[in-house]
Amino acid sequence: MEKVLIVDDEDVVRDVLATLLKEENYCVGLAENGARALEMVREGDYGVVLLDLMMPEMDGFQVLEAFRKLEGAPETIVITAYGTIEKAVQATKLGAFHFITKPFKNDELLLLVKTALEQHRLRAENARLRASLSERRSCRNIIGKSAAMQQVFDLIHRVAPGRSTILIQGESGTGKELVAKAIHAASPRAGAQFVAINCSNIPSDLLESEIFGHVRGAYTGATNTKKGLFEVADGGTLFLDEVTSISLEMQAKLLRVIQEREFRRLGGLENIKVDVRIIAATNTDLQAAVARGAFRDDLYYRLNVIVVKLPPLRERTEDVPLLTEHFIQKYCGENGRDLCTLDPGAIRVLMDHSWPGNVRELENAIERAVVLCPGKVITADLFPKNLTTLPPASAAGEAFADSIPLRDRVGRFEKDLIVAALEKTDWNQKKAAALLHVNPTTLSEKLKRLGIRPAR
Repeated sequence: MEKVLIVDDEDVVRDVLATLLKEENYCVGLAENGARALEMVREGDYGVVLLDLMMPEMDGFQVLEAFRKLEGAPETIVITAYGTIEKAVQATKLGAFHFITKPFKNDELLLLVKTALEQHRLRAENARLRASLSERRSCRNIIGKSAAMQQVFDLIHRVAPGRSTILIQGESGTGKELVAKAIHAASPRAGAQFVAINCSNIPSDLLESEIFGHVRGAYTGATNTKKGLFEVADGGTLFLDEVTSISLEMQAKLLRVIQEREFRRLGGLENIKVDVRIIAATNTDLQAAVARGAFRDDLYYRLNVIVVKLPPLRERTEDVPLLTEHFIQKYCGENGRDLCTLDPGAIRVLMDHSWPGNVRELENAIERAVVLCPGKVITADLFPKNLTTLPPASAAGEAFADSIPLRDRVGRFEKDLIVAALEKTDWNQKKAAALLHVNPTTLSEKLKRLGIRPAR
């Protein structure tokens, strides 16, 4: 049943309108003043509000102004006995759906209510579609089908709608900035700026000016007032990469901005209010930095509200083929050439490499191979030397003595290593995964693929 709220300070008007609407099977709410109306709209899913303009304390215009700040606000039909063109224009500018004067015809009012409800349904559906589209688009640049990455995608979509500070942890090259952008794109702030800064790339004496801005004359060479990144990102998201490189003095100032949502430009006296969501990232152990006094514990707790941990590529090797295909398409397109394919030997090299540089290292290897490829098939010799370096000659000679294919030999070694780890941990998969430095989910999948079971 669709809900309509009647807001009027006169009992008789509320009763008459309620009777009329209930006869049309609407669920009706009653509010005797503007403050109560706001409270009921926040608590209930009202599609339409019938609002009297002339009320004590909080008039209809003030109620309309307050409705504008609410997400998914109802359509408002303004009813008044003192109708003028000026008031109608003002009400419309404040978001009113329609303006009607007393006395009105019942049929006219009911038609307006029906039309306003249809408008509200359309807006709600459009909002849902936009949110769904934003959610799908937000992660389109993050490639992965592994269980570990599916958990990351799920967390992105759960945390994006809020305003809490987020900390992204992951090794260099795992895609921390891509995740930050995805959170921003799936959030209500998507229409505002996403501003990124790598704190380790800027000298500490210049970082304050870069983040907070400065006034003219703040230091030698400051010939003009300059906005900082907090002001540029107002209403949006500020991504602080490598946050552990910030000096302790700057950490104190950053903490104040998070707590007070205001700051001063370098050399300035005016407090500037901002609405910025902070996403920080680090490839080091932040708790260890706190323990050795390199990072403030109070700032750590402010940043550590929600943590997104990105798995290294070696813990999600099942994503390597998918990532490789993506990068081949990307760099073939950028270089204006036909789509390349990988020969079996090249695929084996990619699957067997440990990827210490993570996704960034894989991307660089594929870009190099695409550029150097003389035809349409990428072979292993096109990869960087560190991917294809063979073991010493004596070891290689022993390895080829029994002519076992590389894939089988690697698979046998992997199986023996996993079994050894399981036996050492009494077949505790979680402990074995920690010993092998892999995700427990990844280990479980390898056990199934390699057919490893405890001996009976």
